[in-house]
Amino acid sequence: MRIMVSRHSAFYSPVIAAIAGGFLEREGIAATYSVLPPGARSHVLIREGAVDVVQSAVSTNWKPMERGDAPLPLHFAQINRRDGFFLVARQSNAPFAWTDLEGRELLADHGLQPLVMLRYAAAYNQVPWDRIRVLDAGTPEEMDAAFRAGKADFVHLQSPAAHRLEHDGVGRVAVSVGWSMPEVAFSSLSASREFLSGEKAPAFLRAYGAAKEWVRHAAPEDIAACESQYFPDTAAPALAAAIRAYQSLGCWEGGLAIPRDLYEQSLTVFEHSREITRRHPYDEVCINLSV
Repeated sequence: MRIMVSRHSAFYSPVIAAIAGGFLEREGIAATYSVLPPGARSHVLIREGAVDVVQSAVSTNWKPMERGDAPLPLHFAQINRRDGFFLVARQSNAPFAWTDLEGRELLADHGLQPLVMLRYAAAYNQVPWDRIRVLDAGTPEEMDAAFRAGKADFVHLQSPAAHRLEHDGVGRVAVSVGWSMPEVAFSSLSASREFLSGEKAPAFLRAYGAAKEWVRHAAPEDIAACESQYFPDTAAPALAAAIRAYQSLGCWEGGLAIPRDLYEQSLTVFEHSREITRRHPYDEVCINLSV
């Protein structure tokens, strides 16, 4: 089975652990893992049959729907119910307040969903977006390098990148964006209708459900050890710290189904930035499967 993620991050530990922890193998499924290439579109790769299951987000369907693009994948399992980005600050012992961003330089991830969520979190915490000096340094790797080189006061990253900066003494994890705003349908698994009606889908869902349950409750050090080969440039304590943070935030809580209320909250976030022109029905994007 060909599994692809839109980004490589400990935030997607339920997916990585399904492979690394042997959960898929116990269901008789051999799997490959890859990361979405720059410029590629997951819904196109699914349509062309290049991949089977993609870590994505319900929001990735909305703009194609507004263009009349079809067929589109269905989102069939929740991964994360909170935004998984952190703001890393230059070394400081002072407690973080969102107003600390006013007049300061922030290296922000300019991917559509990360930026939309960050703008919503700022507004939710009563910080006008135009009072922040928002910088675009390119890819997460380029943002990391720019911050290490002394650029900006804050940087906006997923982990383990954020916790790796803290481990390396470059900055400190100041705040979770996800904790600073309502829960949302942030990331999910998507596939074609053909795959979801096939014989492999139930076995995959059982394996993924078991992996998700494991990463919710296992010791962060054990999960980090299981996934270490996927993060060769991250020290074990930094990877464990990232996993512990995601567990504490409740990112992986809940069952396999994508909750309707979290889907609606994601629509609200995208409406805030005027990135959608209408509220797209849940049943046109999501499907709930029984194991």
